[in-house]
Amino acid sequence: MGLKNLIKDWMPPALMRVVQYTRKSGIRFEGDYPTWEAAAAQCTGYDSEHILAKVLDATLKVKRGEAAYERDSVIFDEIQYSWPVTAALMWAAAQNGGRLDVLDFGGALGSSYFQNYVFLVRLPQVRWAVVEQPHYVSVGRQYIQDDRLKFYDDIDTCLAVMRPSVILLSAVLQYLPNPMSIFKKIKEFGPEVVVIDRTPFWVNDGRPASVMVQYVPPSIYPASYPCWFFNYRETLVALSEIGYKKVEEFESLDKLTQLAEWRGLIATRRD
Repeated sequence: MGLKNLIKDWMPPALMRVVQYTRKSGIRFEGDYPTWEAAAAQCTGYDSEHILAKVLDATLKVKRGEAAYERDSVIFDEIQYSWPVTAALMWAAAQNGGRLDVLDFGGALGSSYFQNYVFLVRLPQVRWAVVEQPHYVSVGRQYIQDDRLKFYDDIDTCLAVMRPSVILLSAVLQYLPNPMSIFKKIKEFGPEVVVIDRTPFWVNDGRPASVMVQYVPPSIYPASYPCWFFNYRETLVALSEIGYKKVEEFESLDKLTQLAEWRGLIATRRD
């Protein structure tokens, strides 16, 4: 029996479907580019109404129970859990008497909220705040939000309403022109737990952070946008400088290219 067959036999079916999806998706990366601006000049961006329409349609299917799970506008018939993220959320809730206040930065229309809903609904109090682009916020407020899930245009507006115990950064840091600026904001309001997921890091940790262009095929939605590939050790140092220490690290479900490892990590305040 070949190695590939052994892997297929032993890999959980849900994980196999994720691997097959990422292989067939046609997502590709090109670069390096000298600056974010140079990469952006080659891109269409990710703020088009077409992308939002696909995300909304998929999210509504999940909310109505017509689909189990949505990620990046793609629907699945089974929930693909990021178990370390779920564990981090439950861990944070356990430290606060079952109360969970999450700032989901760049959380689309609540993908992670619906992904973990079966666990969240058992907690005595959940407040889940998605901070997103204005057009996502407008649609989220109109069609998606409920008593637990709310949408905000920026972090400060969210902080005026709630003080999050967790900030979730899932598949978002790499798409920010200045990703380290969010770390400065985290230092200001001091959530107890920082959760990073679905983020690309160079396999060779000695390679500095650099900018690629990510191309998404029409089978998902036609788009291209700049994307950071990070140095893992530099990221840990940046977290340490704002007062956080790593609790655990893990492999993300994404396997979009062999150029990099998609990793996640859980960090907590040193105090």
